[in-house]
Amino acid sequence: MQTSSSSFIYLASQSPRRRQLLEQVGVAHELLLPDASEDTESLEAPLPNEAPLRYVKRVTHLKLQAALQRLKTRHLPPAPVLCSDTTVALGAHILGKPHDAEDAQRMLSQLSGVTHRVMTAVSLGQLTKSGVSDPLQISAHMEQSVSISKVRFAKLSGAQIDQYVASGEPMGKAGAYAIQGRAAGFVEHISGSYSGIMGLPLFETLQLLNAWDIEHA
Repeated sequence: MQTSSSSFIYLASQSPRRRQLLEQVGVAHELLLPDASEDTESLEAPLPNEAPLRYVKRVTHLKLQAALQRLKTRHLPPAPVLCSDTTVALGAHILGKPHDAEDAQRMLSQLSGVTHRVMTAVSLGQLTKSGVSDPLQISAHMEQSVSISKVRFAKLSGAQIDQYVASGEPMGKAGAYAIQGRAAGFVEHISGSYSGIMGLPLFETLQLLNAWDIEHA
């Protein structure tokens, strides 16, 4: 797909880590966040027996569709929209965001002493119009890339898990941990993309932006 060059993108994510990573590589961006009327949590609900890879790709695509509709509804200046979603997979089992402290403890106990996968999908799309007088339409063409990394945790004691959960850091994080935070001390080995584990794989993201001729430092 040929797209016109753009000096900035919209980031449809509330994650400060994703914004930090875009700033790190010099990508100018503006936030495109949902308002109170949008049910964003329902987008992240897994389907019965859904495989982790299929799940993260589907959810990221849905988030992008919702963000493009948001852009159209708000009549904002046109620019590409970037969405991302991260899931933690233990075998075929999806570990999403913990519902409460007990759920976080359960997830961390499962991850203790084993290797798990972290999958982050990135989607890029934009609004287009087929003619001068035509209204903007949501483009049917959306590019997506996926980063898959492996992370091995050391064996965690019950006290370590309890202290980490008490810190509040696991809440709102896939797999109940943030690798850039206190959980860095749990990690024995990483194979893959550190930025992908944080929530936005920079190599894959820049490949998408370069293909669309989007400016960055």
